[in-house]
Amino acid sequence: MRARRLTAAASVAALAVLSLGACGRSAPDVAAYVGDTTYSVDRVDAIHDEAQATYAESVKAAAAQQGASPSPEQLKLNVDRQDILNLLVGIDLGKRIAEDKKVPVQDQLSAEQIGKELGVPNTEYAKLAAEWYDLYLGLQAGLPPAELTDDSRGDLYAALVKADVAPAGWSVDEQRQQFAGAAFTRQVSAVSVALQDEVEKLDVTVNPRFPALEIPALLQTQSGLRQFDLPYVDGNGQVTDVSTPEPLPTEPTEPAAS
Repeated sequence: MRARRLTAAASVAALAVLSLGACGRSAPDVAAYVGDTTYSVDRVDAIHDEAQATYAESVKAAAAQQGASPSPEQLKLNVDRQDILNLLVGIDLGKRIAEDKKVPVQDQLSAEQIGKELGVPNTEYAKLAAEWYDLYLGLQAGLPPAELTDDSRGDLYAALVKADVAPAGWSVDEQRQQFAGAAFTRQVSAVSVALQDEVEKLDVTVNPRFPALEIPALLQTQSGLRQFDLPYVDGNGQVTDVSTPEPLPTEPTEPAAS
């Protein structure tokens, strides 16, 4: 879970996935099973390694123009293999939901802009991120808003705190008060419910190497778009109590501090 600044970007990426054979649902080289589709660990590694190499070159090139030498920490991309798997599975589930619910999805973000903003131009990671956010924005706008429970509100709040978007320490009553006027919370919950339903229907299973599947979500704050991630499948392939991809609030109300 990590907060990132994103501006717009767009484009659809073709997902290279493997058909599931009669190998069961626990092969060590499979990162996740989604219905009759598998996502391999090698695929996740390849996308991550390309993004990391491209990011390091971008940082070195920028530093060279200023006569500086970046540290090893500065060369490290703030994206790990869990983030890659989150995108691959999220896109798969999101496409299925959009098709089933007849939700229109438009090109709103560009892979070129996301790649430039994150320092990973011309990479599959940038294409996947753009595709996911197009799906995410379509779903949050096209699904009927849902009502929050204290549990789902608490999970959303915990995710915002973890991403340094909301301050820690709110009680259940404070969470109710702070989220009462934030329309995005009901939109987030609607996408969450749709994802949970799809996960249960498809029997999604995750390699224990990956602690959880999370949906990257966006929130509009005074400092710009911020990302936070909400888990919806744990490492044992079980659906958690709450899930949530996220939408952009349609109003300036923010439960967060940037």
